[in-house]
Formats: sequence, structure tokens, C-alpha cells
Amino acid sequence: MGDVALSLPVVKAFVTKYPGCEIVFLTRKAFGSYFRNIPELTIYAPDLEARHKGLMGIFRLFRDLQGTGRFDCVIDLHDVLRSKVIRLLFRMSGTRVVCIDKGRKEKNELIGGRKKKRLKHTVERYADTFRRAGFDFEPVKGKCIYPEDDAWAKAASLLSGTKETLNVGIAPFAKHALKQWPAGKMIRLMEMISAAKRTHFWLFGGKDECAQLTEIEKSVPGVVSLCGRLTIEEEMAVMGHLDFMITMDSSNMHMAALAGTRVISIWGATDPMAGFGAWGQPEEYSLGISHSVLPCRPCTVYGRGKCRRGDFACMEWLTPEQVYEKLVELSLIKVS
Repeated sequence: MGDVALSLPVVKAFVTKYPGCEIVFLTRKAFGSYFRNIPELTIYAPDLEARHKGLMGIFRLFRDLQGTGRFDCVIDLHDVLRSKVIRLLFRMSGTRVVCIDKGRKEKNELIGGRKKKRLKHTVERYADTFRRAGFDFEPVKGKCIYPEDDAWAKAASLLSGTKETLNVGIAPFAKHALKQWPAGKMIRLMEMISAAKRTHFWLFGGKDECAQLTEIEKSVPGVVSLCGRLTIEEEMAVMGHLDFMITMDSSNMHMAALAGTRVISIWGATDPMAGFGAWGQPEEYSLGISHSVLPCRPCTVYGRGKCRRGDFACMEWLTPEQVYEKLVELSLIKVS
């Protein structure tokens, strides 16, 4: 989901710079909300559970895409097995194909500790792919997501009556355990924020996280879990109304940033220097134990695997007090 969200600043810039060019964007149906109201863009959602499942399904997907019309160029922003096969079929049919350079060697050197340097952001890698296809432009910076009026109105109604309080979004979980701050630390941080200023907290997460979010909801006053209550578009509308968000390295981090919200992201085994930081956010909004203190960071690009040290120091050593002090330093919380 995060990878798809990060394509939005590039797609938005493309249609602005090149009006009249039609895009067929191949992605899952659930992610179509990111691309609403973009002129000359059509979402094509494959049926990965039936018609387009497996190897034969990929061939059918190729034929179905061909049936939508003639393509002048195919741009692969994913470079995985399924997209490799599809782009090969298009190339064999005579269509020009351009594929992303994910910088896999650079990323392996980064997590191997050989070269600790900030790599190109994924959004810039996407833009570079379009440039190699002959389309030169700069990705959109700042707000990219504009939910429908109904979603925006629902979010405004949900937050009505909270204008005199601080409205803070919390997305405490991520797909992989190495990217998650212990829940007890997040609860302590929420308590500290509440003690400084009356706050409403809004919890975000996937369906498989609802039970855990409910436990957090019970732990701190003024907390509401939105898990399972809203569509993706409605969640993004709520994010757009918040004072700021606190997230892990997750799709919620990207969604909030693209919704124009200030995002404080907490990093453990992964690191924004690998190119997956919240787009357009100040560097100081990314919090984690310094590489000089923990040279093993980052030990993974995507969060998979297990802690090499065995003590999960990158997350265990980051205290709620440190995060709270940073929030005060950034003037996100004003202490009288």
C-alpha cells in the first residue's frame, strides 16, 4: 500500500505537465482511492483471486490490458515477478517498456553496514523512471490527496466538538514486527501528551490490528479507534483534519504525509535513509536511535527478519520521554 501511495506525487505531476496523455494505472481496487479526481487516469484493478491468478492469469491480464487499447509505453514501477512477466509480454508485442531501478545493490550495502549514506527517495526513483521514458517533471511536494466532499464532510463531523483540543492521529503498528515500537511505550507517550494539553487521539490500523487498537483505546482517556469504521478515503480525510500524526514506518505514515498532515515517524530496524521516508516531511520529523549509537541500524530495508542483536535495542532504547521532548522541541506540543 505504501509503495502505491508514493506513486501519487509522480502521477499528479505527470498529468499536470502532460495534459492529454492517458494513463491506465494497474493496481489493486482498494488503492484506487488515492487517485480519485485525476483527469485522464483510469484505474485497472486485476482479479488476482480468480481470472488473473497464477501464471496463466498473468497471460490473461496481459491480453485484457491489450484489449483496453494501444499503449505507447509501459512503465514498471514495481519490478517484481508478476510485473516482469507482463512487461516482457508487452516488449515482445512491440511496446516500449521502461522499468524502475530500485537501487537494490545500494540498499544491500546500506543494511550490510558498508555504506551509511542517504539513498534516493522512492518517489524520485519513480520520477526517474518516467524521465527515462521521455517525460521530464518534478514530483508534487506537499498535499496530494484530496478526498471526495462526502468523505471530507464525514471527517469534519467526526471531529466536530474537538476544536479546542489537540487532535492527534496514532498509527502504532506496522506490517512487520521490526518496525513496531512496543505498545506500552506508545501508551505512555499518549499519557504524557494528554497531561500537557487536552487531547483527542484517533487510532488508525488494519483489520487484523483492531483488537490491539481496542486495548489501547481502553488504556488512555480521549482515545477513539477508527479501525474498521471508515473507508480508506474517509481515513485520509480524517488525517487531513489532524494537528499531527505519530506513526511507525507504515502505509499510514505515507497516507498522512500525502494528506498534508505533519507526521512524526518512529523508526527501528528500518531507516528513512533507504528511501522510504514520509514524502515532503522535514528530516527532523523522523525519530530513531542514532546510527552512531547503534551501527547495526538499519538492518533491513522493508522490516522483514529478526533482530541481529536479539534485544531489539533500536526500539527498546527509544523512550516515550525522548519522543515527547522532540514533540515539544518541534513546537507540536506547547508547554506553558
